[in-house]
Amino acid sequence: MEILRQGSRGPYVELFQTALTRAGYYGGVIDGVFGPLTRQAAMNFQAAYGLAADGVIGPLTWSALTPFLTGYTPWTIQAGDTLFALSRRFGTTVEAILAANPGIVPSNLTVGSVITVPLGFDVVPDSIAFTYDLLSFCVDGLTARYPFIRAEIIGRSVQGKALYALAVGGGPNEVMYNASHHANEWITTPVLMRFLEQYAAAYSGAGRFFGGAAREIYEKTTIYFVPMVNPDGVDLVTGATPPGSAPYESARALNYLRLPFPSGWKANIRGVDLNLQYPAGWELAREYKYSQGYIAPGPRDYVGPSPLSEPESSAMFDFTRAHNFSLTLSYHTQGEVIYWRYADYMPPRSYEIVRLLSGASGYAFEETPHGSGHAGYKDWFIQAFNRPGYTIECGLGVSPLPLSQFGRIYRDNIGILALSALV
Repeated sequence: MEILRQGSRGPYVELFQTALTRAGYYGGVIDGVFGPLTRQAAMNFQAAYGLAADGVIGPLTWSALTPFLTGYTPWTIQAGDTLFALSRRFGTTVEAILAANPGIVPSNLTVGSVITVPLGFDVVPDSIAFTYDLLSFCVDGLTARYPFIRAEIIGRSVQGKALYALAVGGGPNEVMYNASHHANEWITTPVLMRFLEQYAAAYSGAGRFFGGAAREIYEKTTIYFVPMVNPDGVDLVTGATPPGSAPYESARALNYLRLPFPSGWKANIRGVDLNLQYPAGWELAREYKYSQGYIAPGPRDYVGPSPLSEPESSAMFDFTRAHNFSLTLSYHTQGEVIYWRYADYMPPRSYEIVRLLSGASGYAFEETPHGSGHAGYKDWFIQAFNRPGYTIECGLGVSPLPLSQFGRIYRDNIGILALSALV
């Protein structure tokens, strides 16, 4: 984690301010600017936690803040502890503690045993840049609070970052939702993560979810989430990869298109567009993109030297082939449209389902434009498996979309995400 001090700016300051806010030490604006108010809050937190109160945020302070980023803390049971008393102490509920500790017997707590105590806030934020480190905190937190969420690493990015897949459900039907193939479309990652958290909370509490029982979804379908296919690119766009670093400067040197940098970056950190990497008309995609001038690694639309040349697309390919997905959703921005076909393929029920998803979201549904009609994940899934695959283009405007659109995007898409597990 980045060392912060007064004058620091960027996504790690946002992350720090979020943690301080959750801990009750910061009441200012979460703006990514480490000013005097943030410094005073940091010093107050450090003093309370027995740290050197110097306002410099190093490894010890980050460690102390971790529970306020993951949303839980381990607790060693002491004589006289009750779940009710612990829930009052940590601002949570007895039900949340029980969900995080399957098999625990409230009337027979074992002194010296360690339990997981969820804290009294949602894990997934929706108002700060969603970096790879933030995703990692959320994966840790959600799997601790809801042990029925299963996490695995399906591969590594160019820079070695984990490509996480999370699964929830016990049903034989399998579906898969992915996000952030494109770096500057990272707002799609918190869409999936927020849905996962709300669905898990509803199932854990035997609650209803999107007009139906969460348990019905759980018992019918196992949902797999790959929330950040392109973590290196996302970190470049969000500012977690700082100017002057080797990856930043290498990417900037590839910006022969003179697009806004880094906000215009869609590709992985090597300059390959990951959603033009799949073996479904890849040669046609190369011909078309070369004709447009995308002939070398750069910020967008370079197909790479061969299909699946990149570790991220290769991992998605292998992960998909290892499962039996009946349907996939690939989340992108922007346009408020659902793309549902590839070439002349018409998987069974694909038209019926896209009409349902369109009705639930208000998004139009269209055939993929010719210029984007080959080598995408959705294209390959349809061609290889003859099953419904959809590209969901969220929001309106120029990517990266502002977080002010998140609320509307999420409301529009919760129906798509829920229905896709039930059709």
